[in-house]
Amino acid sequence: MDGSGGAVPPETAVAPCRIGFVGTGGVAHRHARVLGGMPGVHLVAATDVDPACAAVFAEAHGVRAVPDLDALLGEQLDAVYVCVPPFAHGALEVAVAAAGVALFVEKPLASDQPTAEWVGRRIGTSGVLTRVGHHWRCAEPVQRARKLLDGRRIRLVSGAWLDRTPPVAWWADRTRSGGPLVEQAVHVLDLARVLVGEVTEVHAAAGGLLPGGVEAATGALLCFANGAVGTFATTCVLDAKHRAGLEIVADGVVVGVGEDWLDVRTAEGGHRAEYDAMVPRTAVDAAFVAALRGTPVPPDRDAPDHAEALRSHRLACALARSVGSGRAEPVR
Repeated sequence: MDGSGGAVPPETAVAPCRIGFVGTGGVAHRHARVLGGMPGVHLVAATDVDPACAAVFAEAHGVRAVPDLDALLGEQLDAVYVCVPPFAHGALEVAVAAAGVALFVEKPLASDQPTAEWVGRRIGTSGVLTRVGHHWRCAEPVQRARKLLDGRRIRLVSGAWLDRTPPVAWWADRTRSGGPLVEQAVHVLDLARVLVGEVTEVHAAAGGLLPGGVEAATGALLCFANGAVGTFATTCVLDAKHRAGLEIVADGVVVGVGEDWLDVRTAEGGHRAEYDAMVPRTAVDAAFVAALRGTPVPPDRDAPDHAEALRSHRLACALARSVGSGRAEPVR
């Protein structure tokens, strides 16, 4: 019924969705703010290893703070957002999937490859709906870049994530974060797979290590299955983010693209446009809710499922492995 006592028009009626959170840090707050504004979405409960953090989240978003995952899964949820640090991924996702509850997992999938592979195998047999937070795929500049590159042969790719060290204690510990390639740069690596194709082999080196073992800088060569070649660079020693994205050279065009920008150069000249970074961050949650309700979502407006995101995680881990081995490594 509406406020006047009449029936709700069919076009405005939506299936309710009950959603819970594991992990209540900054990215969880962002998702909760977006989800909380969607019709029919009910934020129910949240849990965190830090009860005080969970209490703050509960107060901010009108949910219950519960002591652990078992209590969360007792809330009759349709989906759980897993927003934990890289080292905490693993058993959480497996338990949620075993309960038959859909999963939205924030990137990266883990701090290493074996954990992500194990989770992928277990989730794959559960049949639950999964999405991973590679929201760049939903961004308008990425959609425009797809169209610009369609039908053109891509020759050269240059990618970068040039940034600061995030202000969380676990990030500087490579065993806990996975390092910049896995924790930060996987967004750009995922975008390279989307716009260019699969990478077969990488060769990377580090420009020094910071306390805790994360690379201060990396440089890498990427070989794509379609014959394109690429370079990739990261650093985490700046005071703020300088640049994150790709520059793609195809026959007749250069396309620079990131989460919130697009730079196109052709024989006729160039054009750069800036975009609102919150648009894809909102779209990725809307797409997940639509999928929960069984509404078809166009692939270029949706996040990848766990199996697809695992391919990008493998690429990031191959680069990290190459830094350690000092030799070329296959992506597998």
